Amino acid sequence: MNESEVAALRTMYVFGPAEGSTWNLTYDLVAGKLRERNPEAFVRLDEGGQGSVHGSVMHFGFTVGQETLEGMVKLSPEGITIEDASAHTAAVFVQWLRGCIVPAGTSVSFNTEWGLEDGLPDVLVPDAPCPRLVASFLAHLEDVEAMSD
Repeated sequence: MNESEVAALRTMYVFGPAEGSTWNLTYDLVAGKLRERNPEAFVRLDEGGQGSVHGSVMHFGFTVGQETLEGMVKLSPEGITIEDASAHTAAVFVQWLRGCIVPAGTSVSFNTEWGLEDGLPDVLVPDAPCPRLVASFLAHLEDVEAMSD
């Protein structure tokens, strides 16, 4: 696959706190920050069969340019996913996460649906501008593709 083909790939990106740390996520925090960004943001909480936190998941919409992506938040295990995203849209999303959700000084780890399926470990997201984040995500996708060959 050439670089432009890899850049066009879309998958689910999974973001969470680095091992041994927490973001102290709450659904109210995420919903509030999403609505600050876009007052008409789609947010829906599905309570699990075991109460309002355990087994629950929050679904949301996140707009990048003209594109609206869907995502999910879970409190246990703690993390936020963005579905059907390119490396570029995932980079924009993780910058928003860092600026609005992730406590200062706390690391962010990531993986993709494909990386998880292939047993790749989570990787720390560099604290870097968007182009470097995109490069990091593209390198991950190339690693996944290399494992598939």
